[in-house]
Amino acid sequence: MEGSRPRRGSPARVRTVPIAVTPEGFWCCPSPAALHKSLKNPHHHHHHHHAGGGNKQAPPQQNKTPSAPPSKAPSVQTAPSVTDEPPAPADEPRPQEQAAAEAPAPAPAGGQQEPQPQHKICVGFGRPETSDLTVMLYGKEGIAVRMGVHRDVLCRSSAFFAARLAGGHGPPPPCVEIHDCDDAEIYVETVGLMYCDEAKHRLLKQSVPRVLRIMKVAEVLGFHGCVKSCLEYLEAVPWVGEEEDNVVASIRRLQSKDYGVSPLLRRISSENLNSLGDTLANIMEMVLTSTDDRGRREMKTLVLNLLKDSSHCTDGSSDICSETLYSSCRGCLDRLHRLFTEASEEDYAVNVTRRITLETDNLLWLVEILVTQRICDGFVAMWSSQTELAELHPKLPAALRYTVSCITARLFVGIGRGEMLPSKNTRLSLLQVWLQPLIDDYSWLQCSCRSFDSKLVEDGIGQTILTLPLEDQRSMLLSWFGRFLKLGDNCPNLQRAFEVWWRRTFVRPYVNEAEAGNVLSSDRSSS
Repeated sequence: MEGSRPRRGSPARVRTVPIAVTPEGFWCCPSPAALHKSLKNPHHHHHHHHAGGGNKQAPPQQNKTPSAPPSKAPSVQTAPSVTDEPPAPADEPRPQEQAAAEAPAPAPAGGQQEPQPQHKICVGFGRPETSDLTVMLYGKEGIAVRMGVHRDVLCRSSAFFAARLAGGHGPPPPCVEIHDCDDAEIYVETVGLMYCDEAKHRLLKQSVPRVLRIMKVAEVLGFHGCVKSCLEYLEAVPWVGEEEDNVVASIRRLQSKDYGVSPLLRRISSENLNSLGDTLANIMEMVLTSTDDRGRREMKTLVLNLLKDSSHCTDGSSDICSETLYSSCRGCLDRLHRLFTEASEEDYAVNVTRRITLETDNLLWLVEILVTQRICDGFVAMWSSQTELAELHPKLPAALRYTVSCITARLFVGIGRGEMLPSKNTRLSLLQVWLQPLIDDYSWLQCSCRSFDSKLVEDGIGQTILTLPLEDQRSMLLSWFGRFLKLGDNCPNLQRAFEVWWRRTFVRPYVNEAEAGNVLSSDRSSS
């Protein structure tokens, strides 16, 4: 045929392209990278070249995969220029020749410049000698794929091809063209799946991203059986890393259609939203009641980090988290109060020290979670109201009680950093109820608590005092002044806060200056 002869009368040189072969023996279209690599290395496959008039088909590469059934293995060839057409079998003419001849070829502009060569691939499915339809794919980078296929197979599998090949008023078209094809490689593989009895089995050992690409093309082609096979594959295979977001985005697009995506969605969502609070409460209870040091430490770190990552949630789960956390706090405080009562008696149990340490460690962990959730103000008020616990504090030996002062120290640090914003009355109550117990335990905290940062705690106490009205600042700082003179290094050093209060009181009395200015302006207006 005229369309099958190469330019300038030179013989056509048909090059066999490397093709991807699945472990099951299904042959699919080469990737664009493999295609261009083959075109750039013309001598790499020199033993596959055939000279002549282009009427000999390159031998199929069945030596790569003996398990590939010949009736389903597509033969793949390429021609290096736009005018080189794939060869036809010698036994009978094929409709593809006519379609390929009718395919538009870019002409040189003004006869001065040759057009960019179009890389053509020829793929045959089923029994090539019986194919009665040509499908032309025009993809990126000048790749054109010509598929020799069977009309009944495509119409039976694909709603898209059934509509395009409907006879209507005239004979059915011998060729179907698909332009602007973003993923020609996957289009070819998806058409190949129409020849498979069970597409799901052909997807085994494929990657999740590739199956998503196949499912997208199958959905466009109306290949419903393939879409369902892809969904069954995705429902059974694990999702790793970013694959989950890609899978969810893909299946949500199919929710409005009758593909049955509910099994996949159940992997990431639960219809029983009321169970969220119970589940979180159960997790918190297991952590708080654990007695294994290593397990408790690692799980506390894990849960803290997970809650920190989800602190931006605004779907109502934050309310569930708040209720669960404060319920846990109340439970810890109740247990701590009972332990203090037990330890204040002469015949307290030997393990009460460890139990107090565990409960204070639990409360410190809960405070860190509340800080990450930005809901710690309520705990400051809760801790400030523990007057009975504070009254029991001096009755216990310092070795038993000093870890409780770590909670007070953490709250002062949080207020100083602005991590929590309790009311003025709460801040004043915190200082009145818990500052003295903290001072009493200060030497123990410095010697026995490895995580205790005295400079940070002193700054937090001072900043908390300086947020109060000036009269309360005076009362608190003068009381501290007398204690520091007696205790020295065994008392927090609030010198910086004292200097700020001094300047406010004696150097820059802002209120008095403002009042004096108002009086002066009043006298001038009256005169």
